[in-house]
Amino acid sequence: MSGREVWPGRPFPLGPVYQGDCTNFSLFSENAERVVLCLFDADGAEEQIEVTQVTAHTWHCAVPGVGPGQRYGYRVHGPYDPANGHRFNPCKLLIDPYAKAIEGNVDFGAANILPYVPDPEGSPDADLERDDEDDAAAMPKCVVVDPAFDWEGDRRLERPWTETVIYETHVRGFTKQLESLPEELRGTYAGLASDQAIEYLSELGVTAVELLPVHHIVDESFLHERGLSNYWGYASIGYLAPHAGYAAGGGSGEQVREFKGMVKALHRAGIEVILDVVYNHTSEGNHLGPMLSFRGVDNATYYRLVPDDKRHYMDYTGTGNTLNAVEPEVLRLIMDSLRYFVIECHVDGFRFDLASALARGLYDVDRLSAFFDTIHQDPVLSQVKLIAEPWDVGPGGYQVGNFPVLWSEWNGPYRDVMRDFWRGEAPLHEFASRFTGSSDLYEDDGRQPFASVNFITAHDGFTLADLTAFNEKHNAENLEDNQDGTDDNRSWNCGVEGPTDDAEVNKLRWRQRRNFLTTLLLSQGVPMLLAGDELARTQGGNNNAWCQDNEVSWVDWDLDDDAQGLQEFTRRLVALRKAEPVFRREHFLEGDDAESVLPDIWWFRLDGRRMTRKQWQDEDLRWLGVFLNGASTGMLDRYGQPIEGDSFALCINASEHDVEFTLPAARFGSAWSLELATAAPWAEAGSATFAAGSELFVTARSVTLLRRTP
Repeated sequence: MSGREVWPGRPFPLGPVYQGDCTNFSLFSENAERVVLCLFDADGAEEQIEVTQVTAHTWHCAVPGVGPGQRYGYRVHGPYDPANGHRFNPCKLLIDPYAKAIEGNVDFGAANILPYVPDPEGSPDADLERDDEDDAAAMPKCVVVDPAFDWEGDRRLERPWTETVIYETHVRGFTKQLESLPEELRGTYAGLASDQAIEYLSELGVTAVELLPVHHIVDESFLHERGLSNYWGYASIGYLAPHAGYAAGGGSGEQVREFKGMVKALHRAGIEVILDVVYNHTSEGNHLGPMLSFRGVDNATYYRLVPDDKRHYMDYTGTGNTLNAVEPEVLRLIMDSLRYFVIECHVDGFRFDLASALARGLYDVDRLSAFFDTIHQDPVLSQVKLIAEPWDVGPGGYQVGNFPVLWSEWNGPYRDVMRDFWRGEAPLHEFASRFTGSSDLYEDDGRQPFASVNFITAHDGFTLADLTAFNEKHNAENLEDNQDGTDDNRSWNCGVEGPTDDAEVNKLRWRQRRNFLTTLLLSQGVPMLLAGDELARTQGGNNNAWCQDNEVSWVDWDLDDDAQGLQEFTRRLVALRKAEPVFRREHFLEGDDAESVLPDIWWFRLDGRRMTRKQWQDEDLRWLGVFLNGASTGMLDRYGQPIEGDSFALCINASEHDVEFTLPAARFGSAWSLELATAAPWAEAGSATFAAGSELFVTARSVTLLRRTP
């Protein structure tokens, strides 16, 4: 052991805290018998320091002369007893769960990072024999960081949900092929903070970027063997550490400063930062997985173990393990991680991957679990944007509509219904329910339309271009014999698989993409656009590109005329949504059958008359008109005055045939002007006018939007 002077230090806060003349180290482990702090110099030489102070199961010390840039890890001693849930192995260097920076990735060829002796035959019982090979040479090292940063007055933007348009993107994939950037900045935090990237996002009109996971990632060993990597990043190991691989300036602590600089630059442009966070599982896998951090620090505390078989893990996530969020120390880690990124890094909100797994009590999903109670009582976290992916893979895990107030949710039914509708399968009443904010899911418990985060596509699945071009998934490049990913396309692809020279087919495909985008951006709720959909980005039919860190996944900025046209059409839609409050109401639409009062919404049929109950139940109808009353938004400005805007009529034809709508009676508007049409995307707003009661031609599979004129 080292002869270096060591002070007792403090148990809290957990993790490394640089204090000027020393760094305080603190690690929680209830079941450990010894803890050793390991310091590494630039050449990889290891200095071991016995941690002797223990307060409330927290092992702590302060080391004089240690400051920013110091690389470190832990070795934790205790029983190796898998049958009782313990897997301590001091031969394995461990990542600090509270590390603020982690340098590099696992070097799989340098040493065995498994805590047991691997069996060439793949025995499921191999984990019962502890391995004594030291793996320090293979493991990433934690790094002490200086928290100082000049924010220049930056603060969270606190943009209202009603003004929010989310852009789901990947730090690396968004700028990796952006040739106007210097090569060393492409695919980095600095690249996303660049003038070129921010100018694009600002011109598109989005108000928030939702970043795929940026907590430090460790690739699975089987991906390394296949020459692939965990591109999406749902393999977190460091919940307080921005991933080093996305830093242009280096991974020895520079990633923290670069991440903060990215947030500051985006805020300066009025763009919020929402992080996709993965607190439901880690990258350590099942009982045969590697020992990276939590498994060796205190396996029985951090993971949900099978109650009558503690050698194995409860798996609500499909990844082999589930974090034990009902354990107070694990819940504290999650909360500390969230608060760190809000307070120290100024992020504006979070999207929680497989959030149902966090809500589980024993085997059931409990909407009033400790996790949600703690969030709601926290004065910081209760004020940021909270988005749930409201499902996991365990029994009873599909919880759309069941999350508490303050939470918004990815609305899976919205995605499914809109895809079905535009391929001619969903009935009108289902379309209408999703288009108006899914009140059936959210209104009963007091939530508002912004509880619904609407999306047609997301990172997981087909891109918009592929949704309209492929019958089947094409995932061969993932090296799983095309067995991975969902088999349900839920698309309408013009009856032709893949790329084609058929001009009519391609014309219909582009129209269908505009239909989806128009539906998304004019629906009540919060729209989420997948990065590149506005550019017709394709993954070649791969609907599960999680391991493709290459051109399959990266945004392609080399645009043809059609892609540029779709980009401009998307900008028009985003600008229209932002300008007109009728498309982003705070409260659910009520409707009204009274003949003397204009309702906030009114549905009409081809002859311009009100839809009947019988027609709503007619599953063969594929056309529908809707009047949206801009004078009845139910919204107030900061002074308490009603917010009014223009009124619109939307004529939707999802059938295979052209139709003619008769516009409603004059009480809804005596004159109308063309705002946009998905069948004529080049047509300028105001280029055509129509009188009340006149005929409006609507092309098959298209949408026409009219604005009421004075």
